[in-house]
Amino acid sequence: MTKVTKIKIYFNTTYPLFLQGYHFPHREFAMAASPYSIDSAERKIDPYRKPEYALKPDGSPDDNDRVEIGPTALAFAEWEALGLEIPQLDSMREFRLQRLVQQLQQRDYGGILLFDPLNIRYATDSSNMQLWITHNPARACFVSADGYIVLFDFHSCDHLSAHLPLVRELRSGASFFYFESAHRGDEHAAKFAASVDELMREHAGDNRRIAVDKIEIAGLRALEKAGLEVFEGQEVTELARVIKGPDEIRAMRCAVAACEAAMYEMEDAIEAGKSENEIWSVLHAGNIKRGGEWLETRIFSSGPRTNPWFQESGPRVISDGELLALDTDMIGTYGMCCDISRTWLCGDVEPTTDQKRIYQMSYEHIMTNMELLGPGVRFSDITKKAHRLPDNCIPNRYGVVMHGVGLCDEYPSIRYREDYDAYGYDGVFEPGMVICVEVYAGEVGGKEGVKLEDQVLITEDGYENLIRYPFESRLLVP
Repeated sequence: MTKVTKIKIYFNTTYPLFLQGYHFPHREFAMAASPYSIDSAERKIDPYRKPEYALKPDGSPDDNDRVEIGPTALAFAEWEALGLEIPQLDSMREFRLQRLVQQLQQRDYGGILLFDPLNIRYATDSSNMQLWITHNPARACFVSADGYIVLFDFHSCDHLSAHLPLVRELRSGASFFYFESAHRGDEHAAKFAASVDELMREHAGDNRRIAVDKIEIAGLRALEKAGLEVFEGQEVTELARVIKGPDEIRAMRCAVAACEAAMYEMEDAIEAGKSENEIWSVLHAGNIKRGGEWLETRIFSSGPRTNPWFQESGPRVISDGELLALDTDMIGTYGMCCDISRTWLCGDVEPTTDQKRIYQMSYEHIMTNMELLGPGVRFSDITKKAHRLPDNCIPNRYGVVMHGVGLCDEYPSIRYREDYDAYGYDGVFEPGMVICVEVYAGEVGGKEGVKLEDQVLITEDGYENLIRYPFESRLLVP
């Protein structure tokens, strides 16, 4: 008769300081030194035992069969070679939750309801069909002002978040959009609102003030019918996300390094006779094989398709002597956005005078504007002092001079002076913000255009450019 040994698995769930003392009745966790701690009454050699050191550098389990996504061995090896510090996921998650809680408490909101998948990622670090969920809002997350998180996940998906100790409850019922509910949308929304109402009463008492980032019409009406006072949640999440903690910055440095490695592979693939799509696909592959997630856009073009901007990668075959321009818009490792733009010259040829002129102008634009950054600088000051493009490039200008970045493009947007009256707003740069400084320069009716962009960390005494990827030396004027 074979003897069966019982195995108990405990997950490391050290609570952040601001959550200590709260009671979480729906999940009971035991503390352990590592994500795998085996308790056996009788054991000499346990083949199931994970050694104490079986962790990846970011603190996640080194388990080949784990559910959790994350960087690959290739990414970790590249980061080690670069001497990069690896983020610790537990502390990064706790920092983000604390940022949300602070924003809620400042506004006297009892909680926030999140439908945007990137806000859900920020609050929980859970990932589930991110792109599909952007247009099929089947997931939601409730965060109370005392830091209690309830994740309403897609059906049969509880296992995807089992490794996340800050998620105290897993529920369902957030799917009341038409594809899922059809004529029963109001019915399903009412059930969901009742669940949210229950959570608000349990964790906020008499406080009926709840923030919501995005929601279907039926859901909004159901929340208001339940007696909840709904407030703008995007302000809460954008202002929480705007300051990056130490581990978020480490995660971004790692993601940027992975993005740059994929960009080198893409640049190496440039060859006359290949299509834009063939070259563009190399960036996708480089991202995925390092544990990155997706690309937000497909803005990569060549030759005459570089002017005007925003033309998407297509079947056009490239030729020597043409410019190729891209905006990575990459959601990379740890879900961090790497928003880098470069313009290359195809082939072993000399650039034209016009190509050099417009490239040099673009380079001076972002370098000049970068020098304006620092803590305490006002957004409006950037708009007033920003490098001025030639008049024949202004109609084709990019939408912003700069913008924030984190899990995606984020607050703030810094406008050109031509757009400030219609779209601009003011604010102040603070340490911990990450800003993308960018430009598109293409003359009206011009043959080609240039796109450049770097990602910059605001520090206590200035700024640090996080991007090490070189510019096209053949296009820079000596």
